[in-house]
Amino acid sequence: MRQLDLKASSIRRLVVVLTFAVMAIAGLTSGTFAGNSGNHVWKSVPRAQIKLDDRTPLAWNIFQTTQKKEANLVLIQLGRRYIALDIKTRVAYTVPLSDLRPSGGDFESGDLFVESRVLPTDNWSLRDVGPAELIKLKLNDYGTMLQIELPHAPDLRGLY
Repeated sequence: MRQLDLKASSIRRLVVVLTFAVMAIAGLTSGTFAGNSGNHVWKSVPRAQIKLDDRTPLAWNIFQTTQKKEANLVLIQLGRRYIALDIKTRVAYTVPLSDLRPSGGDFESGDLFVESRVLPTDNWSLRDVGPAELIKLKLNDYGTMLQIELPHAPDLRGLY
């Protein structure tokens, strides 16, 4: 009878360990897929600058995602118009206001980088200008030059 109790307790332990292992693996994979689901949280970039044909627009804002891996994604507000930029691939996308969900002063959205919404652009230029990244491109639908200065994230490695 004692051997049966030992076998039953060993089986119970094995079941508990396997259950925790399956839960841990499920948690890891769901987190991995959640990051790739196309959902973005857009935060305003406080020290960013923008110019259209060397003039600052009356109403504008620049947003970036909260994910460091997605630092190449930028959302621009020009009056009532929103444009999403993928700086790495040098592609601009028009963004309907209905795709953005306000969250305080920031936005949440699904995937804004849809092939059918590509804006025609030319003359992309990316330069590091000290404390910022300077991005220039021509918006062909308006025939205007768009210039954006995105400040670099501060390097805090020496402080700790």
